[in-house]
Amino acid sequence: MFDNLTARLKQSFKNIRGQGRLSEHNIKESLREVKKALIEADVAYPVVKAIIEQVRQGAIGQKVTESLAPGQAFIKIVNDTLTSIMGENLSELNLSTHTPTIIMVAGLQGSGKTTTVAKLAYWLKQQKNKSVLVTSTDIHRPAAILQLENLAKSIDVIFHISNPSETPTYIVETAIQAARNKGIDVVIIDTAGRLHVDTAMMDEIRTIYAVSNPIESLFVLDSMMGQDAVKTAKGFNEAIPLTGVILSKMDGDARGGAALSVKFTLDKPIKFIGSGEKVTALEPFYPDRIASRILGMGDVLSLVEEVQRHTDQKVIQKLNQKLQKGKKFDLEDFLAQLIQMDNMGGMEQLLSKLPEGNSAALLAGAKSTLNKKLTSQMQAIIRSMTKKERLFPDIIQGSRKRRIAGGSGTQIQDVNRLLKQFNQMQKMMKRFSKPGSMNKLLQGLQNPYPR
Repeated sequence: MFDNLTARLKQSFKNIRGQGRLSEHNIKESLREVKKALIEADVAYPVVKAIIEQVRQGAIGQKVTESLAPGQAFIKIVNDTLTSIMGENLSELNLSTHTPTIIMVAGLQGSGKTTTVAKLAYWLKQQKNKSVLVTSTDIHRPAAILQLENLAKSIDVIFHISNPSETPTYIVETAIQAARNKGIDVVIIDTAGRLHVDTAMMDEIRTIYAVSNPIESLFVLDSMMGQDAVKTAKGFNEAIPLTGVILSKMDGDARGGAALSVKFTLDKPIKFIGSGEKVTALEPFYPDRIASRILGMGDVLSLVEEVQRHTDQKVIQKLNQKLQKGKKFDLEDFLAQLIQMDNMGGMEQLLSKLPEGNSAALLAGAKSTLNKKLTSQMQAIIRSMTKKERLFPDIIQGSRKRRIAGGSGTQIQDVNRLLKQFNQMQKMMKRFSKPGSMNKLLQGLQNPYPR
């Protein structure tokens, strides 16, 4: 997420380091590079202009305090500006109305809209303890109705049956009535997606809005489309009063333009971001945390929250006690950690929230090697080992490696790679088992403006 933009911005900050004071002269080149980085990230040009002007005004004449070098001061100004442009604070869903709360979700076909409806339903169920009913008014695509029905079953929320012979009005009215009868807290209406905005689509959206009278009308915006997606959202906002945006596909080749352009261009808050196919891959949009990620400073708060939500605390506690007693981290422990990572969306997803540099470098080194496909393979290899081999990895040599590779459907070099990765993890765990080491790590992660 934001990898290209982050890399370009880091390069632009190099010119400002080592200066005794921020001035128009020494920030001119840095501002030019920031501008290029934003344009390449497909940020809308009026937004680029606003960001550059705010940074310039904030930076010129800025005195350097004892705690902040010029480079740090400049980065902080950029961070504050990006946060301001994206909306300052978290914009929460309005769930305080009488039940059922109606949420209407719109978007183009292919934007990830239906998957996002399921993610939102799951989030409301898990994080807000709400009972949820979902329904689809996409009578033009029966496959879309079936997709939502299957997703609803997978997350155990109620699906209100609809079919192409019914009108969207009838589907909405009967879904809301069914929710009232069952005492359901929230109704989420998945509207029809099209390949492009057309008159018929907008007329249908207006009708559904009028009938359902939603407290939240959310637009799912494909972040990979950049400025084009924002223009589409403007078209929907002219048809119905949107209350917010959900950015989807943030795990893809998203350049960051949509995230930085939406609030400024539409004056509508981004409420959630989605990344990955799993129903758990939805998180609230915190402008300050996203700005921190864009600048390579990480998002430790979101990382901690995600770990708390998806990890088995008993497994973590057992491992901590083991390490504190001086016992070695073994392959049984490694397998348990791989399973936990899968539950949290994978190592790559987690490491995207870590700051660059300082203590996080030790963890971030795993990012290129622990992708989803590889972690599945590693689990298969460990499961092909005997109990003794998992507890005493040093005994895994020649013939044992051949047997393990054959049993897991892999090659000997794959087994060697796993053992090498395990050794790195073992060293890391040994380092963190020392008293106070975890506190030092967290202190390092939370230093937001590295020199």
